Amino acid sequence: MPAEPAGSGPPLDHIARIQAEWARERPGVDVSPQGVIGRLHRVAGMLTEQLCVVYRRFGLSEGEFDVLAALRRAGAPYERAPGELAAHTMVTTGAMTKRIDRLERGGLVTRRRAAADGRGRVVRLTPAGQDLIDRAFTEHMRNERRLLDALPPQEAAQLEALLTAWLSRLEPPRTEG
Repeated sequence: MPAEPAGSGPPLDHIARIQAEWARERPGVDVSPQGVIGRLHRVAGMLTEQLCVVYRRFGLSEGEFDVLAALRRAGAPYERAPGELAAHTMVTTGAMTKRIDRLERGGLVTRRRAAADGRGRVVRLTPAGQDLIDRAFTEHMRNERRLLDALPPQEAAQLEALLTAWLSRLEPPRTEG
């Protein structure tokens, strides 16, 4: 795309260029939602890339990090049923089984039959898994701080409030149980 003429304002970002193209091609369609949705989607993708750098440093995928984190957040004895893990990480039970299999092969979790129901299973962090997630989580939080520090604190607080309000309207309330 040619450079913007002098005095026409700041250069258009990727989303603004797309909106301008659609406005030209489909002038009767309101493309203003792309301003928020498109930018949010791009930011999310960029953030995910930056977060995964830390996970990989610890030999983990994003999903494996999520499983270990969900177990660690459970508190001692750091265990949850596979279905509960799936709910806490928002994946199918089939995908969860694959993640647990990989983590078990790596010595980071164990599986056993549930005491109350012999058909059920319980997944538990091993000491090696707890050590790994503790180190990875500390680095993960440093990385998130670095990413968020691109915004002044007041803007970060405003963004959090806006996203919290929007998410509460999009996501059904979750009942603990």
